[in-house]
Amino acid sequence: MKTYLPKISLVRNSRGVYCIDSIMGCPSGLAQTEGGCYGDCYAARTAKRYGIDFTKAVLRDFESEHHREQICSQISRIKMPFIRLGASGDPSENWQHTMKILQTLATCNVEIVIITRHWNLLTDSQLSAMEAMNLCINTSVSALDCDSERGRALAQFNRIKPFLKSVLRIVSCDFNQENETGRKLAEIQRELFRNEPTIDTVFRPTKTNRFVADGIVNAKPHYFNGKKQLASKFSAKTYMGKCGTCQEMCGVNCKSSFTYPNRRGVEKQTALELN
Repeated sequence: MKTYLPKISLVRNSRGVYCIDSIMGCPSGLAQTEGGCYGDCYAARTAKRYGIDFTKAVLRDFESEHHREQICSQISRIKMPFIRLGASGDPSENWQHTMKILQTLATCNVEIVIITRHWNLLTDSQLSAMEAMNLCINTSVSALDCDSERGRALAQFNRIKPFLKSVLRIVSCDFNQENETGRKLAEIQRELFRNEPTIDTVFRPTKTNRFVADGIVNAKPHYFNGKKQLASKFSAKTYMGKCGTCQEMCGVNCKSSFTYPNRRGVEKQTALELN
């Protein structure tokens, strides 16, 4: 099978958000479950469709100074208030390399949303270095996770809060309350949503997903990106449209009462004041 190219690139996805990945592929996710997280990782499915080995983590970097300047120029022209890092691979596969890329992206005067499962944990020094950057870390979690994975996610979500904008990105489901396991997972999900701040991400399984097949999760066709797709929608209000009209903006617009260093050199402001 092919592997991803090591050349970093800025890509606008079909929902209108710009993504730049320091790492492509997710060996840690696929090591946990066949098919990736919850048996239905969209990035793993896409890689398989194109004959790419998603079990290999490819570190992506700038090929030259000209390439670096080119990417920074592209970012300066986008019409979104943020870029995303962690769309087709988890940056936690190699935080040291991700930090190297962030040092360049942090000069581009745009907020960076990092989406991670925290397969590997940030060191104290890495977290401290991030404090001066304009970052929002989305910690991905779900009631579908095992206890240890969920515990790790919550611990890192809370650990990051005093340093950076930290958002709990919950992959939610419409759990079947008539199923014993479904009832238990629904209660776990309710507890997850008691954290602040959170954003709700709809679970989009395939028909053969084991949670759907076992009657644990209810799923039905919904329109997503103009097409009908199977989805398990926890709340009727959960947004499934284009990123440009999303209120939460992957957590960029979420409020927090924690105090962070101001990225513009003024003393300190709350995250609420920064938004």
